[in-house]
Amino acid sequence: MAAAPVDLHGRTVIVTGASPGSLGFETARTLTAWGADVVVTTRSRTEATVAALGGGATGHPLELADATSVRDFADWFASRHDRLDALVNNAGIHLDLRSSWKQPTLVDGHEIHWRTNYLGTMQLTHALLPVLAATGNARVVNVVSKLHERGRNEFLFAPITPYDSWVAYGTSKLALIHAATEVERRVEGVRGYSLHPGSVFTHIADRGLDGHRVLGAARRVLAPLERRMLRTPAEGAQTSLHCATAQQAEGGYYRDCRPAQPSDDAQDPEVAARLWDVTAEWVGGR
Repeated sequence: MAAAPVDLHGRTVIVTGASPGSLGFETARTLTAWGADVVVTTRSRTEATVAALGGGATGHPLELADATSVRDFADWFASRHDRLDALVNNAGIHLDLRSSWKQPTLVDGHEIHWRTNYLGTMQLTHALLPVLAATGNARVVNVVSKLHERGRNEFLFAPITPYDSWVAYGTSKLALIHAATEVERRVEGVRGYSLHPGSVFTHIADRGLDGHRVLGAARRVLAPLERRMLRTPAEGAQTSLHCATAQQAEGGYYRDCRPAQPSDDAQDPEVAARLWDVTAEWVGGR
């Protein structure tokens, strides 16, 4: 199902994680074509990404696992824009696709998927909530995954035991569903969305197979078949576009441009509220 085009002239949208070949890139390209003032982020080569988008977009580097980088981006955005109609939190990592890690890789004392996908995204979101709320009828759109079903609420507040990198990834995405729920509940004038884009052929698996030459080579050989079996980034971006722009779309969890049911753990309002409060304390200390 494709998102319906919307006239976005006069609106400002941020799309994180928009490097070429990604869901974010295709999301940004369509939003630009629909007339939005689009701001994209990448971890590197941001100018090249903006050039690849063909005009109508601006960009700035952003490393979600670095609190200073997040602050710098938020300050840079605030110095140039007085409105924000939608924040599309697309950036994220999924490392160790071979599930070989026996203990977590830590960043700032946090498991790397949690630190990057959830805490970094929430630091950015909290920094931008004032301009979102002031704009009114704004949206926070969290790109998650069906793999949130592998996450567990208990691991939102305690280490994953025994450690499993796929559970860690799923838990970070589960947390983003809770965050979208709480944005909707707590912030007047801002709607919260989370979504599964479907199984999409992107470069996210490249980092997840770093260091394994045999599997990396096999993936390159099988890439044409994988492309035929999976959605293209442009196809996968449709639900992000729908959540960011469709007037009739109420907040919630989406799949294939339609409301859907997330996991049972993702539907616990007490956990969502507790997580928001704990996260706000962490963000306040950044």
